[in-house]
Amino acid sequence: MSSAKDLTLSSCTLSPVTPPSSHTNQSDVRRQVLDAAIDIITSDGVEHVSMREVARRAGISHQAPYHYFGDRAGIFAAISEEGFLGLSDALHRADSSSTNAARDGLRAYLTFAMSHRGHFRVMFRNDICGISSHESTLLAADQAFNALLSVVNRVVDGELNEGDTMVWATTLWSIAHGLATLVIDGPLMPRLAKQPGMDDTDVFLESVLDQFDTMVKQQARTLFTT
Repeated sequence: MSSAKDLTLSSCTLSPVTPPSSHTNQSDVRRQVLDAAIDIITSDGVEHVSMREVARRAGISHQAPYHYFGDRAGIFAAISEEGFLGLSDALHRADSSSTNAARDGLRAYLTFAMSHRGHFRVMFRNDICGISSHESTLLAADQAFNALLSVVNRVVDGELNEGDTMVWATTLWSIAHGLATLVIDGPLMPRLAKQPGMDDTDVFLESVLDQFDTMVKQQARTLFTT
């Protein structure tokens, strides 16, 4: 079994949403706005993000966030875009370097969510994520989903029609996202803290990954033997 410390990796690094500007100061201010908003979401929640509070946390003028993003929706869309690109990269790296696609794909998803809670809390909320209003965010979301489909192809290791591929992708996504949500914002961690012998949550989560891997492999084997 892989080391439990793998689940607390901070190696899922996210690149800026836009290429570096020739005006370094402008690029830095844009980054400061995003980082301040992400910090607020991580510590206090999405509902506490305001243009004024973002500016205060970033130590910049109150008008700067408006200049770079227009409004809160623009900030959320940029955070989502950045998050989807980061998740896509994490899944691709797990897929390309793994001999156990299901387990490592789930670990990559969970590790990303735990390491980037601010992004994760925005990018899957249809009311604020910006997919419907910002084309670049939608493209990044599609890129992340395509990375998931690549994991599915490795897991199944056989020919699937389009409908079955979507079923598998939705199933794996639901499990990964459900576990990540339970860990970050759900009742799982407080409940574990009350259970005798559950003081090492990393070991517990590794056991969950093992169980998930076993179930997925069993189901995948039945596809081409029935």
